[in-house]
Amino acid sequence: MRESGSAGRVGRFAVRVRYADTDQMGTAYHGNYFTWFEVGRTEMLRALGTSYREVEQAGVRLPVVEASCRYLRSAHYDDLLAIETTLAALGRASLRFEYRVLSAADGGLLALGWTSHCFLDVAGRPIRPPAFFRELLERTVQA
Repeated sequence: MRESGSAGRVGRFAVRVRYADTDQMGTAYHGNYFTWFEVGRTEMLRALGTSYREVEQAGVRLPVVEASCRYLRSAHYDDLLAIETTLAALGRASLRFEYRVLSAADGGLLALGWTSHCFLDVAGRPIRPPAFFRELLERTVQA
């Protein structure tokens, strides 16, 4: 697996904390951060010129096989957040995204996280990514 650390291209996307995203204490529920990570990686791929739908139409699935989030500060109802997404590693049949969740108001870091994915065909067997997708991702890692 090639590691790029923070040298890769970063996608930055806004998300507003909805009332439904909060818990009884008025803070964003911890599980929502993983939803926001998904928004980050989906929008990053779209900004690069492809979409999850196109990848799936090419016969590729990208299930999450491992995920982590470190919570540093709370987000609250109606906060505007910036989700920064980086493709941190690209292997022969796997990839890893890293995320930073920031307050758009003050730039403060709220959370750090990552997700690891594998490439599967529609039958659930590990595969290498199609050439078009691998080339797109390699440019991202080297950006």
